[in-house]
Amino acid sequence: MNIQRGFLIAFFLVVLYWVIKLYEPFLVVITVASLLSIATYNINNYIAKHLKNKIVATSISTLLLFVLFFAPIIYIITSAGEVFNNFDNTLVDHTINYIKNVNFKLPDALSFFQNDVNTFIEKLDLNQITKTALSYLGALGKNSANFLKDMLLILIFYFFVTLNAKELGSYFRTILPLKDDEIDIIFDEVSNVMSVVFYSILATAIFEGALFAIISEIFGYNGLLLGIFYGFASLIPIIGGALMWVPISAYEFANGNYLEGITIVLYSIIVISIIADTFIKPLIIKFINNKLSNVKANINEMLIFFAIFAGLTTFGFWGMILGPAITTLFISLLSMFKSIKEKGLDI
Repeated sequence: MNIQRGFLIAFFLVVLYWVIKLYEPFLVVITVASLLSIATYNINNYIAKHLKNKIVATSISTLLLFVLFFAPIIYIITSAGEVFNNFDNTLVDHTINYIKNVNFKLPDALSFFQNDVNTFIEKLDLNQITKTALSYLGALGKNSANFLKDMLLILIFYFFVTLNAKELGSYFRTILPLKDDEIDIIFDEVSNVMSVVFYSILATAIFEGALFAIISEIFGYNGLLLGIFYGFASLIPIIGGALMWVPISAYEFANGNYLEGITIVLYSIIVISIIADTFIKPLIIKFINNKLSNVKANINEMLIFFAIFAGLTTFGFWGMILGPAITTLFISLLSMFKSIKEKGLDI
């Protein structure tokens, strides 16, 4: 019996290795699609309950995911090439010369950064910036096809995972060496955190992007494109939307449009960074946490912040989904082991 069991386990591990080898190029795609399905589980159930048709409900959920999450990325990819092709390098040169001739004096509290700021300004070089921009543009063109392929596969996997969510859940319950209540604890924890993270990311990016689109459109820029760029930039920890408003305001200052430049700076800092990000964003997260999750998720915002940062650093764009999921799953398992130990049960 032991020989048979040992052979079965060894044979299973060999087959598992080759299955992973076979699907290795799609593991990230399948994982992201599964996590998105878990994050949108409650909304999809809500739609299915009202339409009483699982296929139609799943199709609507997939379409919503495409429109809210993927369509803006496609718009960026299709528009960025045209913008860069028609871009005038003299605008950058003029802006850099203006910045170099301005005497930046930091407040006394930040005076220890003064030498670093001066060194950075002195090293600004149009040729280097152009070369870097072209390398990024080349990388965008090279990776856009792969990105679009991954995006299509994610939508396909998302549809089928969401469509068969109950069947898949029941199957995994039968093969996992865990009790049903332990599986429920892990799933609820991951599902609720993923829901809050995913919806808050979307809501924040759309809200802050829309605010920046308004000011951009007022001053004659492509509001839709810059708004989408700002929405994605807002997801980058620490720097965030400054990647957008700093160069645009600098360009306005360089062209003598001081009122426009000051307006963009004040609007970006006060309206978007302080009012929207500091006061309105927590309300959005609280609303999502209370209304869109079955169980209130106890989320440490700093932990989620570092999880997203680590995810973006390690996995790139999809890290904003993978980072919080991996962190939450790890914490859920630790909590479960702690609970088992407190009950005096064997693991």
